[in-house]
Amino acid sequence: MSALPVLYSFRRCPYAMRARMALWIAGITVELREVKLANKPPQLAEASPKATVPVLVLEDGTVIDESIAIMRWALAQNDPEGWLDGDNAALINGNDGAFKHHLDRYKYPTRYTDDPDQGKVDHRTEGLAILQDLDMGLARHAQLCGAKRTLTDIALFPFIRQFANTNRDWFDEQPIPHIQAWLEDHLSSDLFKAVMPKFAPWEAGDDAIRFGP
Repeated sequence: MSALPVLYSFRRCPYAMRARMALWIAGITVELREVKLANKPPQLAEASPKATVPVLVLEDGTVIDESIAIMRWALAQNDPEGWLDGDNAALINGNDGAFKHHLDRYKYPTRYTDDPDQGKVDHRTEGLAILQDLDMGLARHAQLCGAKRTLTDIALFPFIRQFANTNRDWFDEQPIPHIQAWLEDHLSSDLFKAVMPKFAPWEAGDDAIRFGP
């Protein structure tokens, strides 16, 4: 077993991003194993039959293979900013359910419909409607659950980032000023920058990469 928890991750995966951010803010150092999705290492499937990132393997062999569960586990060890005080299950479930559904079909329309142009517009519209609801909440306070960032902000941020980046010019023109400012705040944060370095895909026998604050 590793002397550190092992995290199987993929740099651009929004699920992996939010797991890395929670581990970082909790002060937990891991052995990072960057996964190439087109050539996943067999050790990933051995740890979790789903073989999807992120997967966290603890020192005692316990496997946590859901990103939100990784976040909550990390913060249960150490929560210096009080992120668990802003664990809004309704917003998180809405993001991981309806918003992710529309995001996928907006970003990758040819995978889901015979009319990708119309499908892309329809799902972009539905995704925007969800963001408009969030924008109304952010008109009252700087973050989704109050004045300070919490688990909910970090759980949603990577997906809203992905939605925005699908067509950033269009996104920037939409009447959601509070979401746009909130997104820029998280994009420019030291925390986000800290968890986004590039690593070569991991292979058995590679030197361990220590990843943490």
